[in-house]
Amino acid sequence: MGLSFSLGGGPPGKDSDGDGVVDYQDDCPGTPKGAVVGDRGCPIDSDGDGVPDGIDQCPDTPKGVVVDTKGCPVDSDGDGVPDGPDQCPNTPKGAKVDEKGCPIDSDADGVPDGIDQCPDTPKGAKVDEKGCPIDSDADGVPDGIDQCPDTPKGAKVDEKGCPIDSDADGVPDGIDQCPDTPPGVKVDKKGCPLVKPLFEKDQRSIILKGVTFDSNKATLTPESLKILDDVAASLLSYPGVRIEVKGYTDSTGGPTRNQKLSEARANAVRDYLISKGVPAERIAARGYGQSNPIATNATPEGRAQNRRVELARVD
Repeated sequence: MGLSFSLGGGPPGKDSDGDGVVDYQDDCPGTPKGAVVGDRGCPIDSDGDGVPDGIDQCPDTPKGVVVDTKGCPVDSDGDGVPDGPDQCPNTPKGAKVDEKGCPIDSDADGVPDGIDQCPDTPKGAKVDEKGCPIDSDADGVPDGIDQCPDTPKGAKVDEKGCPIDSDADGVPDGIDQCPDTPPGVKVDKKGCPLVKPLFEKDQRSIILKGVTFDSNKATLTPESLKILDDVAASLLSYPGVRIEVKGYTDSTGGPTRNQKLSEARANAVRDYLISKGVPAERIAARGYGQSNPIATNATPEGRAQNRRVELARVD
């Protein structure tokens, strides 16, 4: 009877882990099924990701990449850059990233490209979660850039978001219902003068109806004073207006006398307006006697019309 010897932990041809290397020669006896091994039975891992060739479904994984059990890169935030190289592992879903896995923000508004619905936001503008400019006062200039963030609704603004006020009356264009108010005139909240102007647009002269005098005198009647009070208020409200008070008479009494009377009456009106606070340098007075009649002097009605005071704008 011959003798036989067995060296190792099992029969000479046994391959416990099925890797093609018999146990007594296998330096890695617990190799996973399907793994490619070397001559000594140890798994080969060509890409060094910890998952042996043969099992590795992604055999060309870049160095340093975290992989799953199948040897494929793990990308926790789904941005296309695997965990490991990804320097921004918590990128929001949908954001575009650079080669390092960090969000690209072309307009630097804090909302990444891909998520940003307004990718061309001006520098410095505040944005919402969608990356679109916030415009609290709805003037067309975003918060952050807007230097006048509380602009009233409807007001026209400049590139800085500040109201445009063409007539400088304190009421912005767009809201101003009287956009051509003269300088210095007080206005209401609609931008219209508080006091009616003496002269309509392009009007140069008016007759002061109701301004009368005692017979053959330069004394103003009480009824005239209320009218002149309104004239003074208007002149004070429109500081740019300068006037000439023109006095006229009818033809009764002769030219010389009528000239003196018209001058006295014109000066009486001027003096009253000055007494109400209108600067003297804004009012001139001149008598024109019985010249320039506006009606016939042959009737009482016509003569009454000719006895008049006119205001002429001279600014």
